[in-house]
Amino acid sequence: MTRAKVCGITNEPDLRAAVDAGADAVGVVADVPVDTPREVGLETAAGLVAAAPPFVTTVLVTMPDTPERAVALVEDVGPDVVQLHGDVPVGDVAYVSANATASVVKTVAADDPEGGRYDDVADALLVDSVDGEGAGGTGETHDWTATRAFADAVDSPVVLAGGLTPENVAEAVATVDPFAVDVASGVEASGGEKDHDAVRRFVANATRGREVEA
Repeated sequence: MTRAKVCGITNEPDLRAAVDAGADAVGVVADVPVDTPREVGLETAAGLVAAAPPFVTTVLVTMPDTPERAVALVEDVGPDVVQLHGDVPVGDVAYVSANATASVVKTVAADDPEGGRYDDVADALLVDSVDGEGAGGTGETHDWTATRAFADAVDSPVVLAGGLTPENVAEAVATVDPFAVDVASGVEASGGEKDHDAVRRFVANATRGREVEA
């Protein structure tokens, strides 16, 4: 069964809504060089991670300028997983995997023909529609058929992101058969604030993977 991650959590009511909806993972965005309403400070990120209940995976989404910084962020925030965005060298991802007390997810651009280069150094690969700075959260979909082929070609679990909504996630799951799906802007009432009903419908449709809920 496909798992669901709700990303860009900025406050505890939204965290509780994601947990109550049955999300398998929640993501907080911190220490990124791009302008996004989903970014929170490190203290807030650590508080949200600490507030998540057992058996819900916490993910720190970040774009560190060095691998050492990524390791330090994991120590400060305390997530289960660190999700690395940007054009990070393979060796740097390997360093984070070897030194951070968290699993490592590396984001790869959907149109990157060499995205599989991280297959041996990351615990999972997240395929996303990214902007020119390598950041996600664009709200744009990509070629799911190509992502299915990518998932079949790598050994790592593949997480599907990019333009997913409660309305299209079931079709995306049926096409790609990913390990997990990841949503941020697709369940927002406004920038950085979640629509709790949309969160509930997204998780239900993602984990059912069949008919989209009316």
